[in-house]
Amino acid sequence: MKSLIFFVALLSLLTLATITQSQDPSFLYDVCSNETTYTSNSTYQANLNLLLSSLVSNATRSNLNGFYNSSVGLDPDDVHGLFLCRGDVSKNACQNCVALAAELATQRCPVEKVVVLWYDLCLLRYSNRAFFSTMDREPEVTLINTQNIASEPERFNRLVATTMNDTVTLATSAKSGAKKFAVKEVYFNEFRNLYSLVQCTPDLSTSDCNRCLRIAISTLPSCCSQRAGARVLYPSCNIRYETYEFYSTTAVALESPPPTPPVIRAPLPSPVSKPKGKVGLIFLSF
Repeated sequence: MKSLIFFVALLSLLTLATITQSQDPSFLYDVCSNETTYTSNSTYQANLNLLLSSLVSNATRSNLNGFYNSSVGLDPDDVHGLFLCRGDVSKNACQNCVALAAELATQRCPVEKVVVLWYDLCLLRYSNRAFFSTMDREPEVTLINTQNIASEPERFNRLVATTMNDTVTLATSAKSGAKKFAVKEVYFNEFRNLYSLVQCTPDLSTSDCNRCLRIAISTLPSCCSQRAGARVLYPSCNIRYETYEFYSTTAVALESPPPTPPVIRAPLPSPVSKPKGKVGLIFLSF
């Protein structure tokens, strides 16, 4: 499917940053495929309603890491769906976003069986086709910041490419069962930094997640050269960069594992006083 490219005007970076910090879901886009449809009061619709209810009710479970998938019904009326909340949002913000997406999905796509909705804070997707653990890059939506980088644009482009790829490495190096999510902040000049974010649905394998994100990054030079920000949205993964802080650094810091505590050894039975050993701590900034 041909990429859907939209130019998103940033009327006020401060306003957008404030919206994100307050964890407003911020609807982005939806795709309703008219290739397959269902009728009102059908078995499929009943199964869809059960699925959406299940997704919403599971959105606050802390052990799910902001992701949940489920299937309801039997062929030919089976429906499969999932939600993915952005890795830095709270449980309450996640449930709020999923609930809004579930309600909006049936309003904007009242008879379509294949639906994807993107919000700033979450993704909701369902289909009559089983798609779990499968990398899907269609439909594709690209959102572009209309501001251009006037100072050293080529260096900025190189920094975007390097930083985005480094962020993918962080996301795909996470331990098994962790969120496939990472952010990174780097210095550009005295006036602005660069902020990046990448995320995959956790049901993807590490190799598929890596491939999905790197393909998304490879589209940036053709669509978004010298742009101050952009995001590429796929059903299975998404990437974003901006020159303002659009994610919660506090939440990301809380998600990072604490440093390993020093090993405390019993003192040796000696009357001689010995100096205490030093404990080195390494702080990683994402």
